[in-house]
Amino acid sequence: MKRIRKIILLCCTLLACGIPSHAGIRDDVACLADSLMEGRGHATRGAVEASAYIMRRFRQIGLEPAVQSFRTAKGVGHNILASYTGNPHSKSYVLVCARYDGLGIIDGITYPGADCNASGVAVMLYLAEAFKDSGKNFVFAALDGHSEGLAGAEALAASGLYKFSMVVNLDTIGSTLAPPNKYRPDYLIALGGKKWENTLDQANYRLDIRLYYDYYRSKSFTEYFYTKISDQAPFLRRGVPAIMFTSGITLNTNKNADNLSGIDFSMLERRARLIRNWLQLL
Repeated sequence: MKRIRKIILLCCTLLACGIPSHAGIRDDVACLADSLMEGRGHATRGAVEASAYIMRRFRQIGLEPAVQSFRTAKGVGHNILASYTGNPHSKSYVLVCARYDGLGIIDGITYPGADCNASGVAVMLYLAEAFKDSGKNFVFAALDGHSEGLAGAEALAASGLYKFSMVVNLDTIGSTLAPPNKYRPDYLIALGGKKWENTLDQANYRLDIRLYYDYYRSKSFTEYFYTKISDQAPFLRRGVPAIMFTSGITLNTNKNADNLSGIDFSMLERRARLIRNWLQLL
């Protein structure tokens, strides 16, 4: 019965979203921010719908997803994982992750979470497709429970399922509404990325994106977002190097105005290519 219910749920999700056979970044953001997902609140029906969609997308890409479940005060959360072993001689994996849970429905109002963080999940899926036949080892993870003290990230970090050599976290990456320099909307913030500055510059060749390695020139906010409240934090505490890519908080973040109109898809795709180029250099 459980399997039948999962199949029915998956079919309903695909029909409602109308995803094409080869979805791209724009399609993924649109579907994850769709009203069907009800804002993807942790431990809600909308989060289950989102997890079913992400599993389907992994299978489209050619990766078999696995579910890591965990408990929080609100209920049961589900990390959706897909691994690729391109180098069987190494036991280390690069983790590329993005949290998919959002605020859900509050007082009858749905919070779509298009930028925060359907944008990050869409780029994670893009990278999964780009590297599924590479000679590298990757784990691609859609994390749940961000709103519950980074519970999904903590569950994965503590699980011992994989040995991670580094973590690449994609969180709120689709906007150009709050550039650190108002004259340069073509930007990307890479917290923790200073140690990879040379390879990031190489990856940025001809993309010409303005890279920042701090959070709006604030040392305290940089530390806060990098080491405490974002999903790389549980891995950093365990000594795993990490980088967080973001386009920053805007006036739409955590509001019902966080919809598709706030996404700069052209810029989001350029950012995705930069991260892809960079991972190829590592």
